Amino acid sequence: MKNFTQGEYMFENKTEAEARAEILSAVEAYYHQFHEKDSSFREGDRIPYASRVYDQEEMKNLVDSALEFWLTAGRYTDEFERKFGEYLGVSNVSLVNSGSSANLLAFMALTSPLLKERRVLPGDEVITVACGFPTTIAPILQYGAVPVFLDVTIPQYNIDASMLEEAYSEKTKAVMIAHTLGNPFDLQKVKDFCDRHGLWLVEDNCDALGSRAFVDGSQKFTGTVGDIGTSSFYPPHHMTMGEGGAVYTKNPLLHRIVRSLRDWGRDCVCPPGRDNFCGHRFDGKRGELPEGYDHKYVYSHFGYNLKATDLQAAVGCAQIDKFPGFANRRKENFAFLKAQIEDLREFFILPEALPGSDPSWFGFLLTCKDNTDRKKVVPFLENHGIQTRMLFAGNILRHPCFDAYRNTRAYRVVGDLANTERIMENTFWLGVYPGMTEEKLRYMAKMLHEAVKI
Repeated sequence: MKNFTQGEYMFENKTEAEARAEILSAVEAYYHQFHEKDSSFREGDRIPYASRVYDQEEMKNLVDSALEFWLTAGRYTDEFERKFGEYLGVSNVSLVNSGSSANLLAFMALTSPLLKERRVLPGDEVITVACGFPTTIAPILQYGAVPVFLDVTIPQYNIDASMLEEAYSEKTKAVMIAHTLGNPFDLQKVKDFCDRHGLWLVEDNCDALGSRAFVDGSQKFTGTVGDIGTSSFYPPHHMTMGEGGAVYTKNPLLHRIVRSLRDWGRDCVCPPGRDNFCGHRFDGKRGELPEGYDHKYVYSHFGYNLKATDLQAAVGCAQIDKFPGFANRRKENFAFLKAQIEDLREFFILPEALPGSDPSWFGFLLTCKDNTDRKKVVPFLENHGIQTRMLFAGNILRHPCFDAYRNTRAYRVVGDLANTERIMENTFWLGVYPGMTEEKLRYMAKMLHEAVKI
């Protein structure tokens, strides 16, 4: 590569394609020199609960997209949505800027007037759980619907499906719950309940991409059984774009609604930057607008701009090619760690998968028994370089964000949430992400054995 000096160009006499190839070759060399990680481990090294796993392909895609300088959704977005849909076996995928936005869009889609009598209205009820991540329930509360909180089971840490009928009322319109840390909730029971009562089912699949559950006679990917599924591509998740998420559905009407809400609430389905792609930009009568009003500025919903950038999608296109290997590695790491600490059942409740399922584990959950104090175990692990996490909110009803709702009619609780409370007090989890090595997992097991002695 020629050195750059003022008034002189590095790529003189080269085509754009040749210049791009030279830049990407340099990016690959840069990755190997400055980003390729040493996988060796020494006791005392920090072991994060999760981390990005990437190589030169993600960096080359990112730079390739930057060189185009399209920035907003473009060809990489189209490629990612296609590849992601092919992997899951879902026809309609919408890339968005985060998993939280994916949950927002999934719920808000159910409020669309296009759904007529099945539309969720303020005051309608949505069954969920109190133990989880707040963005699963935030859209429900913010819209004015009523979350109905159920307890979870231990050691699966998912909704207690035996309580669904007790939670049901004439106001119930939907169920919106997450698959906890990769472990599928009882999809068969939940699906049957929703089918029986004509309810929408939204699967928050942000922590369970690649997991499978046995439903209707065969194993199916989580996120694809309900009416809508969501994913997150935040760095700790199963694959990453830095930020990013996806909403997916087999229902064409729901897909149309999600796209409208994601893209400012537009009625028009033409891609950004493609004027009159449909051939009907200046014809038609819509709402109370003048005849032939520009369809690009007709709004069928009060929406948002929640699109991801093509820079994010470019990273995702490299990650999705690696993803099956990521999922398998998580399963292997989980099984290895569990085998290493089977003898600690006297001190911890070890996690159990839903029978008949094949989880792509996000983490390894441990609940301290009465003879074990989480307040001692967790600091011990952290002080020895092992990063830990709580099961997210524990009990969302206990948090300051719930102060404005507590003891009001804005929500209902079914049962006493005893397991949710126990999880809040006694549960934590460790990482099993694809970058873990057996040396790290053995060290984690060793420190757990030492922690129960203090």
